[in-house]
Amino acid sequence: MNTTPFSTLHFTSTTASGRPRSGQDQLQVDATRRVRASGQRALVLGGGGAAGNAWLIGVIAGLFDAGLDVTKADLIIGTSAGSTAAAQITSASPAQLLAGILSAAPQQRTGPVGSDGGRVPIGPVADHMRRTSEIIAAAEDPADMRRRLGAAALEMDAASDGSGQTRWRATVAARLPSERWPERTVLIVAVDAHTGEPVVFDRHSGVDLADAVAASSANGFGVPPYGIGDSRYIDGGYRRSSENADLAAGYGRVLVLSPLGGRTRAPLDWGMHLAAQADELRARGSRVETVLPDSDSRDAFGSNLMDLSARPPAARAGYDQGRARAGQLTEFWR
Repeated sequence: MNTTPFSTLHFTSTTASGRPRSGQDQLQVDATRRVRASGQRALVLGGGGAAGNAWLIGVIAGLFDAGLDVTKADLIIGTSAGSTAAAQITSASPAQLLAGILSAAPQQRTGPVGSDGGRVPIGPVADHMRRTSEIIAAAEDPADMRRRLGAAALEMDAASDGSGQTRWRATVAARLPSERWPERTVLIVAVDAHTGEPVVFDRHSGVDLADAVAASSANGFGVPPYGIGDSRYIDGGYRRSSENADLAAGYGRVLVLSPLGGRTRAPLDWGMHLAAQADELRARGSRVETVLPDSDSRDAFGSNLMDLSARPPAARAGYDQGRARAGQLTEFWR
């Protein structure tokens, strides 16, 4: 059994119609090899539910208003709710995105909430944490954990009528200012539910941006595994962590925004947590800075990161954090 902390990351290439390419056209490419040496600055946006997505936008808007524009990074890595943020900040200004959160009409929660903040009534999520925690505890290593999570998500969705996929894509697409991939390098992380293998999508993958984000943010339980071609995908946070900052290897400066504070539910000796990834990046020559929620931001999140009502206070708290950190991070980033 694979006992390495995480497996080699692959791109899955599909045709424009969404069907996997056949034969030698379906190449599996090392993602870090594709993006390494492409630039100096990498921005990593971690997952963290509806509140976490709003906090990310708030931090980036606060930095922007203080004179630091991190949206022009040479590489942006987005995972789960962070994949939504990655797509958002590359197609709309931080000010527009923040204003959209703060001006949104209060919504009554009537069903599960996706990691990008959208309301999506497509399955039970009350026991999501319990189910996944039990699977993680039973796993022998990270690869086994991903396979078990994928299998459990597929089994849970086996009896569905498949309509959840259409609703989930519509929910995700509605959150994106544009469904066009940006020209700069953006990596969207997911996990193949059938094999447990990590997968990354970028603008060269032949996958629509909305589909890539929907795959990255499909937690597999409240939101079913997301289908692209013949493959099904679950949340990219199952790859290594909600940040997957190690994918920025080779970049000189790496800024990580982590709504979950760098925490992991996996055993620490697996090396899945953010601190281990930051140490690896520094050992390879990168300078790394992290922004984690402060006490005001954690208070704004409340006890449920999926609660839509937490989005405005989370965005405001993130904005204040961004402005407060701008001086230090400007020196680091420029």
